[in-house]
Amino acid sequence: MESETTETIIRATGRSLCEYGYADLTMQRIAEESSVTTAAIHYHFDTKEELLNAFLDDLVDRFEQQLACEAGDPRQRLSTLLDAVFTPSKSTSDEFPVALMELKAQAPYHDSYRERFIELDETLRAVVADAVDDGIEAEYFEAVDPATVARFVSTVVNGGHLRQVALGEDPEETRRLIEDYLDAQLGWRPEGAA
Repeated sequence: MESETTETIIRATGRSLCEYGYADLTMQRIAEESSVTTAAIHYHFDTKEELLNAFLDDLVDRFEQQLACEAGDPRQRLSTLLDAVFTPSKSTSDEFPVALMELKAQAPYHDSYRERFIELDETLRAVVADAVDDGIEAEYFEAVDPATVARFVSTVVNGGHLRQVALGEDPEETRRLIEDYLDAQLGWRPEGAA
């Protein structure tokens, strides 16, 4: 029951961030978005920052689960990564990117938020670099610097997120850009990519 309540609070936090933004986010508004009381939220989380850290922890955990790919084929691992980044989860709101952007904007002021975004970036880069390295070794990909490819992909994913939220750009535009880059650098495109 307790983990169910915590999950309910975390999901309501995401919805509230989308609706009110970071500056106007309160425990009361989160309670209104959920089926729990403000007292119950305070029982689980002493402060808004503690709650938002739990929200980011949950985000990191879910992202790592989406990236988990047991495939030995590095081409499949890259495809799984692109799907994880660009295919919205059925369990998250269409406005979830807005909630994420709200917290990214706070990262310069909150070390704990920044640390979680660094962790997300490191996870993304490690998956790309490992897949590229394995693909080069298996002679699926052209010989390139895996760390450079990983940094480019991470940078474009983050820039694409900003373009999606701030400019209303379709994330598929960013995915196509990454696919074109992987084709140019590695000589590989995901199956089904144009």
